[in-house]
Amino acid sequence: MLKKILLSPWTAVITLALVTALRVADPSFVESVRLRYFDQLISAKTPTENNIYTVDIDEASLDLYGQWPLPRAKYAEIVQDLYQRGAGLVVLDILMAEPDRTGGDNALGQALKRYPVVLPSVPANRTKNNPKAPGSVVIGSDNDVIVKYPGLIANIPQLENVAAGIGIANTLPEVDGVNRRIPLIVSVDGKIYPGLSLETLRVATNNSTVQVKLSNIGVEKMRLPGDIGIITTDNLGRVWIDWSQKNKQVSLINLPKDFGGAIVIVGPTAAGIANPVPTSIGAVWPHDVHAAVMSTMINKVVIQRPAWADGAEVVTLVLAGIILLFFTRWTYVGIVVSIIIIGGSIPLSSYLYSSHAWLIDVTCLVSGLVLVMLHAYGIKFVSEFLQKQAIKKQFAGYASPTVVKLLQENPDLIKKGIKKEVSICFSDLRGFTPLGESFGDDVGGLTEVMNGYMDAITQPVLEANGMIIKYIGDASMHIHNAPIEDSDHPKTAVATGLKMVKAVKEFSKALEATGRPGVKMGAGINTGLGYIGEMGSTARHSYDVLGDAVSTTARIESKCKEYGCVLLVGETTVNLCSDAFFFLKIDDLAVKGKSVGVGIHTVLDDVTPEYVMAKETHDKMHELYRAQQFDKAIGLCEELKQEFDGKMTDYYTMWIERCEFQMTQNLPADWNGVFVATSK
Repeated sequence: MLKKILLSPWTAVITLALVTALRVADPSFVESVRLRYFDQLISAKTPTENNIYTVDIDEASLDLYGQWPLPRAKYAEIVQDLYQRGAGLVVLDILMAEPDRTGGDNALGQALKRYPVVLPSVPANRTKNNPKAPGSVVIGSDNDVIVKYPGLIANIPQLENVAAGIGIANTLPEVDGVNRRIPLIVSVDGKIYPGLSLETLRVATNNSTVQVKLSNIGVEKMRLPGDIGIITTDNLGRVWIDWSQKNKQVSLINLPKDFGGAIVIVGPTAAGIANPVPTSIGAVWPHDVHAAVMSTMINKVVIQRPAWADGAEVVTLVLAGIILLFFTRWTYVGIVVSIIIIGGSIPLSSYLYSSHAWLIDVTCLVSGLVLVMLHAYGIKFVSEFLQKQAIKKQFAGYASPTVVKLLQENPDLIKKGIKKEVSICFSDLRGFTPLGESFGDDVGGLTEVMNGYMDAITQPVLEANGMIIKYIGDASMHIHNAPIEDSDHPKTAVATGLKMVKAVKEFSKALEATGRPGVKMGAGINTGLGYIGEMGSTARHSYDVLGDAVSTTARIESKCKEYGCVLLVGETTVNLCSDAFFFLKIDDLAVKGKSVGVGIHTVLDDVTPEYVMAKETHDKMHELYRAQQFDKAIGLCEELKQEFDGKMTDYYTMWIERCEFQMTQNLPADWNGVFVATSK
């Protein structure tokens, strides 16, 4: 008994528990690895050029103008020169907290009165000079969540009071000392001060205030009226820096003739004067950090670590580990599933960042699952292989009653195989995960429910003399017109599909009545040539169907969730029974692995006269889409959302996103409207 337990792959649950505990504890080295992974996601994005210049006071500048700091009269000349060269707004990222030793404060003060300039102030242990009142309107009271400093070093009053804006020049390193998120506001002596980047945008957009809403959790909302609008931050008021935002960097002694209305930030870079800031892309000068933060806000890039991310990552680790351990009972299936889950997690994380700017960590998931799999397969590989052989022998003689009967009557009909036109249907259960979780360890109860679901979808097929080819987990495949002849098989297939949908609805209602989560079904139907007969190895064989039409049907079914439709039907099937059902065109899709587009439709039942009228609008919307009039197509989608009793709302929401995406594409004038799928 002990040997059996020790050789069980489920002992890898111990490894899973240890990895999960480490992730929940989240020590600094785990957090550091996670942050480094986020750095890779952010830095891999295609660069975006912005109309922001940083002007470096470098060694060459000091060789020309003399020692540091430069006389303030020289700053006055620099400001004037920058505006004469077409600067839209000048930021002097240079703190001037003491009077100028050369007596140039008056000259610079006069220049600041003539030209709008933003100056920095610096957090400190005590306040020096008299900080200018911040341009912020705060709703709610200050709290202990946002970043606080005991004091603030301001510029001398002669400059502080005439500057167009004063912003805090500060950073907030992560646990590894790297700056990835910059606070846009800080609290000093009960007042909320904007950061230099935010203050610069306030001045640039001619706003008198920055609006901040605080609560007991910290920053709830931040807004800069006008084009910038709502600025999404975390509760500390921080934004992630999008390092793909690039500014133009020039030397003070090599300025362009025309800045073209750009924001120009001047800062020192000469050796021994300014210290670069450690960031996820390496050491960066402070004024370049400000430029990147501004560009992030200007372009409304909202990089987020969602509040649910930590919990979701832990739950995913546990569930994925359990799923993989479950599949280790089938050695090669488990290996494939492991490769898919582990190998697919990184592209999924990358996709979530590229599409939603969500920072989702997979480092702990990948490393943890690899350890779990190594544990499971390391101690159970031989036992699992032998168990799989036993399962094969146990089910080698399985075949459906229909196949058995036909084989008894005419064995050659199956053994030799045939090539004929068939209508194929793939179906898949939607909502298995919450259903499975509701049963916990009650495997028997879940098995009973799944058997009930399979009965619900199987009965309409058998009543229509269809042939169940296989069940794959919670999915199924069946065909019509083989082995039993059916001259009207396209119509039969669609009618059967609708009955399956109704059967699942009734099954789901009964399931929900017991307190369990409801389920849905997605199905794809297609018609084409198939190679049908007894297939497999000498030891294991079954009645099956192969052919291009089969793989196309599988691809169509896989798109149900994406299109928000329960039932998708291929163009060939629709053409053969278009008068018998109410079809709606969904898309012209080149499925994964295909170069030619396939027309996809959905079919609705319980049709009303309103459906017929709405179909005209639907068809018109697709005409506009093919004509590349995407704005008009979007307008019709908005009108159609409430039509068809709401059955197509999810589709029209998706189609609006499709139109918006196509607007960004450089489509040829003779574009045929076919969308090329990049995934199965």
